[in-house]
Amino acid sequence: MKQLTVFIENRLGRLEEVTDILSKNNVNIICISLADTSDYGMLRMIVSQPDVAVEALQNNGFSAMLTDVIGLKLPHHFGTLKNVSGILSANGLDIRYMYALTSGENAAIVLKTSDNEKTREVLGEKYEFLRAEEAYNM
Repeated sequence: MKQLTVFIENRLGRLEEVTDILSKNNVNIICISLADTSDYGMLRMIVSQPDVAVEALQNNGFSAMLTDVIGLKLPHHFGTLKNVSGILSANGLDIRYMYALTSGENAAIVLKTSDNEKTREVLGEKYEFLRAEEAYNM
């Protein structure tokens, strides 16, 4: 699936500007993560229409881009995330970042790893992936 990443200055109202642009373009935010530094914030989102969103934000002066990420469904059991991170580590895959996403009965995470294709291979036998269409239509 595609993740929308937007770099925003740490100043009052900047997040509201982003959400206003998305709203005016009928783009729904499915899940969101915001990390900050002293000067800027990195806003990561799964949205209903990634291509529309990135174009609208760029046309309004925002630095925005799309990144391939993985949506992974996780059953609600103790140790599930530990098992996922163990499989990835054993296969030489580094988790660059992740954040939560709900997907009905299951929990889910959005992952960006050092090698998304290999991640799909090593987790595909044991875990179910969240299809982009499923996420975009939540």
